[in-house]
This record gives sequence, C-alpha cells and structure tokens, in this order.
Amino acid sequence: MDGKGAWRDNVFIERFWWSVKYEHGYLHAYDNLRVAREGIGSYIEYYNHERRHSSLEKLTPAQAHEQKLPSAGLSSPPPAGWVAGSPPMEAW
Repeated sequence: MDGKGAWRDNVFIERFWWSVKYEHGYLHAYDNLRVAREGIGSYIEYYNHERRHSSLEKLTPAQAHEQKLPSAGLSSPPPAGWVAGSPPMEAW
C-alpha cells in the first residue's frame, strides 16, 4: 500500500465492483433484498468460475488461482514469513 487514499491500494476491488454494477446490478430491478443477494451471488459465481478475463490470458479467476498454487497439495500458499516447524499461533 502506497499511502492513505491512493487509488492503487484497492484498484482490483474497485474494478470488481464496477463489473458487478454495470454487468449485473443495473440490468436487474430486484423486488427485495433476498432476491438481490441471490442474484448478485449467482453473478459472483459466474464472474469467478465462468467469465474469462483478458488480463488473465482468457482464464477465469478460479483457473488462474489454481495455476498459481504450489504443486505440494496445499490449498493456498503459506503466509509470508511462515517457517516450517514453527510453533502454532496459539503457543505465542
């Protein structure tokens, strides 16, 4: 993060919400909050698992994430600064 209020700090999430609003939200008039949550949830599933992104070389975000995972069978990369054999957080 570069500093308080810098546009670069959250450009990715801003772009995501732009897509939600313009590709889905403004196209649907929801009757109530429950229906809106279901519709937006469906769009987010589509966005992550079916919609191909040019910035990801025509992959979906889920496919791009899977390709970047280590082949050691981890579900996600270890946190920064993690050392194998270190005590669990509860021990601190």
